[in-house]
Amino acid sequence: MPSALSYPGVYIEEISSGVRTITGVATSITAFIGATLRGPLDTPVRVQSFAEFERNFGSLWRNSPLSYAVNQFFQNGGSDALIVRVANGGKPATGAADTLQLVAASLGEWGAKLRVRVDLNTRPEVPKDSEQLFNLTVRDADTGAVERFLNVSVLPAHPRFVGQVLEQESNLVRLVAPAPAARPAATSDATKDDPLIPGFFAFNSDGDNGATITDAQVSAPALTLAKSGIWALEKVDLFNLLCIPPFSFDTDIGAQTRTAAAEYCGTRRALYIADPLLAWNAPSDITDQSKGPDGLSWGLDRNKNVALYFPRLRCPDPLQEGRLAEFAPCGAVAGLYARTDSQRGVWKAPAGIEATLSGVSELTVKLTDGENGQLNPLGVNCLRAFSVIGRVVWGARTLRGADSLQDEWKYVPVRRLALFIEESLFRGTQWVVFEPNDEPLWAQIRLNLGAFMQNLFRQGAFQGRSPREAYFVKCDRETTTQNDINQGIVNIVVGFAPLKPAEFVVIKLQQMAGQIEV
Repeated sequence: MPSALSYPGVYIEEISSGVRTITGVATSITAFIGATLRGPLDTPVRVQSFAEFERNFGSLWRNSPLSYAVNQFFQNGGSDALIVRVANGGKPATGAADTLQLVAASLGEWGAKLRVRVDLNTRPEVPKDSEQLFNLTVRDADTGAVERFLNVSVLPAHPRFVGQVLEQESNLVRLVAPAPAARPAATSDATKDDPLIPGFFAFNSDGDNGATITDAQVSAPALTLAKSGIWALEKVDLFNLLCIPPFSFDTDIGAQTRTAAAEYCGTRRALYIADPLLAWNAPSDITDQSKGPDGLSWGLDRNKNVALYFPRLRCPDPLQEGRLAEFAPCGAVAGLYARTDSQRGVWKAPAGIEATLSGVSELTVKLTDGENGQLNPLGVNCLRAFSVIGRVVWGARTLRGADSLQDEWKYVPVRRLALFIEESLFRGTQWVVFEPNDEPLWAQIRLNLGAFMQNLFRQGAFQGRSPREAYFVKCDRETTTQNDINQGIVNIVVGFAPLKPAEFVVIKLQQMAGQIEV
């Protein structure tokens, strides 16, 4: 009620309706982990096109299967990616503009294409400071990117100290400490240090990309505390799919990395899209218990947050004059997931004749119906090639989808829908914490969660002819006892009837016997 009723008249008070709309989270933000030509290390960077990936991490690189996977992701409908660059050794390129010693912002040979220039056309400030000010221009001859920093100083106490300015604003260079005692001299337009760009100093060719990455840089337990490798994703709020392409075109990721990826996806309510081993050249390699998904070489338990696809892809490689090369399928499949989510919803299986793989010329193994019938019961999703239709995804099972397991999380769309609901409700019920734990709160919970589930039902996410058949939300004296209330606990039970994909379509044909009169 109003704070004080002090005079005769009409008082107006706004009363809360109790409606707190729950918004569904994104469903296809895909995290990629691997080596790239350039970019910050162990820092997730969000990109929404391959052009943006090139600006931040460089172009396609034969030592980076990740770069091809990201390209295939966007080709197949992906729109949101998180890139985590990891490296095995290496160092950044160095350079100088007179007395100013600089280093590339990240390790790699890319820094050799940096160019720098100094000029003294600064604006007047306090007289004693104006003699220390200069302008610094940095240019990337590879991408054409130009950064210009005006009125910077070599004095550490100056508010425009060049070291701090470059640290916070530059994507290309950093200052090598200590700063020079005096500002650098202006670069002459006649400088021949770089004949291609007169007036600029060229960086040295001492950058190093490092060796091929291994499990140690991606999934070593010691990386957990440092939030590096897979655990660099702790720095982001949300991701839904995880792709870890092979470390090189002739090296699989290890069982250690597969296990860590699956377990981490379990804690973050995400799905790990696993690639087949290079040694799997035929269905018999997978059905063999010693070599397949249950063998030591694979080394990953049958996890409900993992989907495995076979075989590998053959696509034109722009770096090899368009000749066909073999690639892991994770990037293309993740893009297909994103495309299906936007067109149909997360509850639609990312498979079928609409699930075509763009940019894929052929598959490394052309599976027959019989071979598909051997792999599907093992929880292995097949990629098939059909005439007219093209290359498609022809399976939608998790690793728990083996028939012998009879698991409730057999299908990818059912698992992903559950993860979507869990994450959305987790974020949408934060307001409940510390509210009075009694019937008014429970009624608000039922109202808001019910509205969210009803919206999904109207979109076709559940089976059933009515909301009663499709879902329920229960929060009352039965779910939350007095003992729970005394411990500060409110229990909410949400159930839903998921749509399961029509994996097997059976058509029964009967011949009419004619009109037989009785």
